[in-house]
Amino acid sequence: MKFQTPAGHNPIDRMSVVGQPLDRIDGPLKTTGTAPYAYEQHDAAPDAAYGHVVGAGIAKGRIRRLDIKAAERAPGVLAVITADTAGPLEVGPHNTVPLLGGPEIRHYHQAVALVVAESFEAARAAAGRVRIEYEAHAGAYDLEAARTTATAPEANAQMGEPDTQVGDFLGAFADAPVRLDETYTTPDQSHMMMEPHASIARWDDGTLTLWTSTQMVEWCARGIAKTLRMDRSKVHVISPYIGGGFGGKLFLRADALLAALGARATGRPVKVALHRPLIANNSTHRPATIQRVRLGATRDGVITAIGHESWSGDQPGGGPETAVSQTRLLYAGANRLTAMRLAVLDLPEGNSMRAPGEAPGMMALEIAMDEMAEKLRLDPVEFRIRNDTQVDPENPERPFSARPLITCLQTGAAQFGWQRRDARPGRVKDGQWLVGLGMAAAFRNNLPMTSGARVRLDGDGRITVETDMTDIGTGSYTIIAQTAAEMMGVRMDQVEVRLGDSTYPVSAGSGGQFGANNATSGVYAACIGLREEVARRLGFNSQDADFADGQVRSGNRSAPLASAAARGEIVAEDRIEYGDLHKTHQQSTFGSHFVEVAVDGATGEVRVRRMLAVCAAGRILNPKSARSQVIGAMTMGVGAALMEHLKVDTRRGFFVNHDLASYEVPVHADIPHQEVIFLDETDPMSSPMKAKGVGELGICGVAAAVANAIYNATGVRVRDYPITLDTYLDRLPDVA
Repeated sequence: MKFQTPAGHNPIDRMSVVGQPLDRIDGPLKTTGTAPYAYEQHDAAPDAAYGHVVGAGIAKGRIRRLDIKAAERAPGVLAVITADTAGPLEVGPHNTVPLLGGPEIRHYHQAVALVVAESFEAARAAAGRVRIEYEAHAGAYDLEAARTTATAPEANAQMGEPDTQVGDFLGAFADAPVRLDETYTTPDQSHMMMEPHASIARWDDGTLTLWTSTQMVEWCARGIAKTLRMDRSKVHVISPYIGGGFGGKLFLRADALLAALGARATGRPVKVALHRPLIANNSTHRPATIQRVRLGATRDGVITAIGHESWSGDQPGGGPETAVSQTRLLYAGANRLTAMRLAVLDLPEGNSMRAPGEAPGMMALEIAMDEMAEKLRLDPVEFRIRNDTQVDPENPERPFSARPLITCLQTGAAQFGWQRRDARPGRVKDGQWLVGLGMAAAFRNNLPMTSGARVRLDGDGRITVETDMTDIGTGSYTIIAQTAAEMMGVRMDQVEVRLGDSTYPVSAGSGGQFGANNATSGVYAACIGLREEVARRLGFNSQDADFADGQVRSGNRSAPLASAAARGEIVAEDRIEYGDLHKTHQQSTFGSHFVEVAVDGATGEVRVRRMLAVCAAGRILNPKSARSQVIGAMTMGVGAALMEHLKVDTRRGFFVNHDLASYEVPVHADIPHQEVIFLDETDPMSSPMKAKGVGELGICGVAAAVANAIYNATGVRVRDYPITLDTYLDRLPDVA
């Protein structure tokens, strides 16, 4: 069905199930360890062999000699797969670099061989016997050094144009009474999800079945089909549970391809998991950025010029980190300039990670806004309010479908006790601790995407939902069940949800915070078809029929829902489509982040004492699971501010800290108090669910709020992330 703004009765508006803080359907399976992840499909592949990946030991160059004979003779070895033995392969539609390298090497730990054996230990031991001689070439590994050679990337639908200009930015900036011109940097970062990239592959009469950990089932199926040069109809992808992805599992990766190649070579199912060091260097990561922000304003705090330029790097054929995307939409300003430049780097592939674009972009922009507010002697909240806009600043003819940013800012300030903040840095002390408050706006776009589903009604009145949507730990099973229960008027325990199977209708998938709104809208569309068929069989007018409590009522007549399927199951399938809605209205989500930190005056240690997020993201489909998403994102934002940094060896071209021990992330004990407020908002233009994405909104702006709080506590401004002790310790004030 093509979505149009709902007029009149919408069954979802009943909100007897949708919008309620219900427990996760998959909760008992997750907490008891019985949810079968990709590597644990023992029943489907009881005789699976094990594959161990050999990664390249150089970052750029060629394999001069690859000797696998000793590995092939090792105990338990069934096969050794290399580029020479794998047969012709193509580069998948979402891959920049071949997933199986050789003889050319494009980055460190690019897979160059897979050893398949009867046991994991045998495969790992034999992998150590693979002998490789390399011819290393000089490479580019330092973004700052490569910055001067960066060029404008090609425009595409996701990024838009690399450069945008409105008005006369340079003239307005030069004439502005108050100006800011600063440079900020963000580092390379790793997803570091708990579940590694893992797959089991099995071939049956030319058909490949792949159990894999992927956020996007259809993308994975199309990717493996193109890479292996086979018909898409011969690929069956299954991914019922994913132990975290954060963007790193959006696209086909080496584990899936190598499992398929290993299974084809041995005639047995093969399971492959990337060992932890390969996750940092073999899979994708968030690229580092260098960002220049220029702001010009009148003395009363009205922005007259806003400019944001960003430099990032990737492999040839890759794309930029779109760090200027939010600056094109977030604040008013008649004269505007944004630009993205892409340098060629020989590091592992960069790609989507935890709110790509907005998360690192706001790490810079929202510090700049704080610095400008101080120059103007304005409260940071008030400065943002003065520069709100209800239309797309680059295209004033296109209004926002909903934009309660000011409400988010005011609500957050009141709830957090912002009025008690001392604007003079370094003035509030708690013993040896310097205490500060910081804030930032939150922004992330809402992306309408086509999404399909199939629903079934059986003679017992049970509803079954089938869609290839995935659950990456965010609660997809539950909100989809809530949608079907609301639409068909049944209890939650009367709904079965089947996800993550490529034989089901294609959904939006999980990524870009677009999953929940679009996937549930696809279920809504399918349920509309089911309701119409039920009403027809019962002799009711579908427009007048009311579905509630397992009954269908129309006027003074009623009948059990189950009776409509007494002569056989009823099946309906449909998908939601949005047409040109994005051209007439800008759809975005908004919020505010407030943070209190304490900085030890002697050691510089930072403690985050409390955090608050206020989110406006349309109808919240399940406040309990949505809150969990947001506090998880807030925690990731703290990691980006204080800890997360893939350290690049600029001589050898690899990420040094490539495991969970040395890549630091925050834990529960680091943040004692987190609060989330959802505005009571619906957006009828977003979808029939009137919802929008919320998961990634929780990270956008957090790092800057932490940085601004540290400045308020100490008077030390740090513009390079992560904010570690060495960046400010020698500048701390005397607390005596």
